[in-house]
Amino acid sequence: MRTERNLTRRLDRVFARLDREPERPAHIDVPRMSRHRVVLFSATLAFYLAIVWAVVTTSWLVRLDWQVMFFRPYQQWPEIHAFLDYYVVLGQRGPTAVMVAAWLGWRSWRQHTLRPLLTLAASLLLLNITVGAAKLGMGRLGPHYATVIGSNEMGLGGDIFPSGHTANAVVTWGILAYLASSPRARRWLSALSAVTSLGVGLTTVYLGTHWLSDVLLGWAAGLLILLALPWFEPLITKAELVLFDLRDRWRARRGRPAPEPALPVAPGVLTARGAPAAPQAPAGQPTAPDQPAPAEPAVPVREPVSLTRTSRGLAHLAPGPHTARSERTPVTPAGSRRPPHADRLPRGTSQPARPLTGG
Repeated sequence: MRTERNLTRRLDRVFARLDREPERPAHIDVPRMSRHRVVLFSATLAFYLAIVWAVVTTSWLVRLDWQVMFFRPYQQWPEIHAFLDYYVVLGQRGPTAVMVAAWLGWRSWRQHTLRPLLTLAASLLLLNITVGAAKLGMGRLGPHYATVIGSNEMGLGGDIFPSGHTANAVVTWGILAYLASSPRARRWLSALSAVTSLGVGLTTVYLGTHWLSDVLLGWAAGLLILLALPWFEPLITKAELVLFDLRDRWRARRGRPAPEPALPVAPGVLTARGAPAAPQAPAGQPTAPDQPAPAEPAVPVREPVSLTRTSRGLAHLAPGPHTARSERTPVTPAGSRRPPHADRLPRGTSQPARPLTGG
């Protein structure tokens, strides 16, 4: 029984600490559509349109596509074929979305916000709409299904242009850099996502599943989505508030009280059973004869553990940095757990002598 109680207390402390100390910075930086980002977006859009125009007009880029296809890289370096078959999975939408969603779900729970998951959902929705529409609209066939040597293979019912693997790698791994909480982490994650998406795109060319121009357009398509995400931040914030309101209504319908904001606790004490202790007179002032003495020992007030949506607001609008360990209120009540005994005297006081009786 004692072991079970100790284990229960330790688990309570762990969960209380998870609720009290989320792993988030004091102020999460939400990217905005700055002038620098607008310039990058415009340049990437111009590059996107230039690639489309070069393929539609059957320019030198289409001739380069055919030269790379006839080179057949998978026959030139067959020893890395087995490794690249697994590496290209980093660009598939299903496995990568599950892995990234698991990590962002953990971050959402720790930061008490739905913004990471909603940002991932918004980026994948934009990816499916824009890239899917371009694939179906241009209808280009892949290298394995090409019909006429030297043609651009456009408008033949294919769905290869732009490369979905490449665009998905750019968006899925780039969203980690977009949601990074510090500039240093954003730089490292940006470099890592760039290398990963570059490798996925070149792997599809090596395997012969995409033209080189497909990969170039896939990189541009994914980068456009990441650069345009700040325009959708207000919608993400509204969606988050709506979801939390629906959660509170669902709890109310099921008879569960909605979480109340954690109010500041005034300095005071509570008795061991939770009842307020009787006010004590200052030192040196006698107490009234009809005033009852407190029957139970007083313990310090325990700070509320749960933080609600109304009290903390959005995660990226956190009120300030975390307090130091020495400034935090202990999770468990302080004080002795030994029950009081009326016949015991405080330590350091002498016991009065017993009166002698004659016999």
